[in-house]
Amino acid sequence: MVSADRLLAFAVMSLLVIVIPGPSVLFVIGRALAHGRRTALATVLGNVLGSYLLVAAVAFGLGALVEGSAAVFLAVKLAGAAYLVLLGVQAFRHRKDMKLTAVQPAGPRARGDLRTVADGVLVGCTNPKGIVFFAAVLPQFVDHAAGGLPAQMLVLGLVPIGIGLITDTVWGLTASAARSWFARSERRLSLIGGAGGFAMIGLGVTVAATGRAD
Repeated sequence: MVSADRLLAFAVMSLLVIVIPGPSVLFVIGRALAHGRRTALATVLGNVLGSYLLVAAVAFGLGALVEGSAAVFLAVKLAGAAYLVLLGVQAFRHRKDMKLTAVQPAGPRARGDLRTVADGVLVGCTNPKGIVFFAAVLPQFVDHAAGGLPAQMLVLGLVPIGIGLITDTVWGLTASAARSWFARSERRLSLIGGAGGFAMIGLGVTVAATGRAD
């Protein structure tokens, strides 16, 4: 349904965009530093699910509404920015509690994992970079003569999702490995948790301040 040359061209375009760290990558890094590998991987999963929701929105016409209306775009962007700031504040407030979770052999409960995935979904589907990319670039690679445009977009959307899954996982594992070194000292672990919180707050402010071109 989607030709190999279109898939390859879109893959190259996606890689060029994804290789530049954006809100989703920085969010994964912040969560990895603040909470560790398990949270980072759950965040990655949520991010890719949220990003694919953007693909589906574009495929079925909602993406054009968001991209075409400055007011809707601004509302989505500010909602995502506010949520990032909220998560950053929470991470900073609870930075001293990290020494307790660091020594526990068991990971967070399933409910915590699901909540973390949900956080990632929200950030992924309100990511301004993702909104602009999928709304402006994805439709350019479909074959209108072949028909089935929504299905083509859904298939093409799997390409950047797969690339993002791999690269975000690498970022998350790298950041969580650095956190493991800090975990040898309660003071250092508290500092890195605070740094992760500040990173998410800064990211939220940056997302809110970016223009339509971002």
